[in-house]
Amino acid sequence: MPESTNPTLMEAARHYLDTLADDERAANQAEVQRFVRWCGTDRHCTQLSGHDVATYAETLTGGTRRGEAVKKFLVFAKKGGYTATNLGIHLRLRKTATKQAAKRAPLTLPEIQLSGERKAALEAELESLKAQRPQIVKDLQEARADKDFRENAPLDAARDRQGHVEGRIREVEATLAQAVVVEQKRMLPGDAVDVGSTVHLRNLKSGAETTYKLVRPGDGNAAQGRISSESPVGQALLKRHVGEEVEVAAPSGTLRFRIERVEV
Repeated sequence: MPESTNPTLMEAARHYLDTLADDERAANQAEVQRFVRWCGTDRHCTQLSGHDVATYAETLTGGTRRGEAVKKFLVFAKKGGYTATNLGIHLRLRKTATKQAAKRAPLTLPEIQLSGERKAALEAELESLKAQRPQIVKDLQEARADKDFRENAPLDAARDRQGHVEGRIREVEATLAQAVVVEQKRMLPGDAVDVGSTVHLRNLKSGAETTYKLVRPGDGNAAQGRISSESPVGQALLKRHVGEEVEVAAPSGTLRFRIERVEV
């Protein structure tokens, strides 16, 4: 338990999270920290009021899970003597919102079009992220051996890393769940620039030649010359032909290019 008899909300939250099993902490950490940031990380627990908690409840959407995570923390605060009463009783979700959410039809998520190459890259990234979990758990266990939770930089770093990795895992999994692989179509000579085209451009001011490959959103990599079809350059090039001149707005001013060649 923190040495201070009147810890800040952040100190109390850190001590609470350290009492949880790794899987339970990962499930509750984001919501508890969101509540603490909303109330004020440097605010002392004794300054927290029922009105604060009730006001925070008005900001919650998406069912009861978020509220339950905060309620458990507030119960802990009462048992630990950080607050005089269990302020969790003031955290009530609006019944009308809860009922409407229950009646709402299942959400149909939109498809995310990916190239086969991009989908494979995301699958490899997901595998790599999940492989990091055992080491993160080990780092957390070693960091917890230092009982001075207030100034435990390794523990904070391990928590931050776990939060980042778990957040990215959820993001990638959600993308792959909605992914639809779209193959690049074959282009014929004289076809307009489209996704999958490699375009050779001539800067009309400097004379320098630049080559870009137009790819789907999410597949872009400027270092490899791959630009999204939704980028300013991509939008300027779509459906244009060899010999046409295009203008692209840039921070340094408008750039003018001529399309020299288009390849599949």
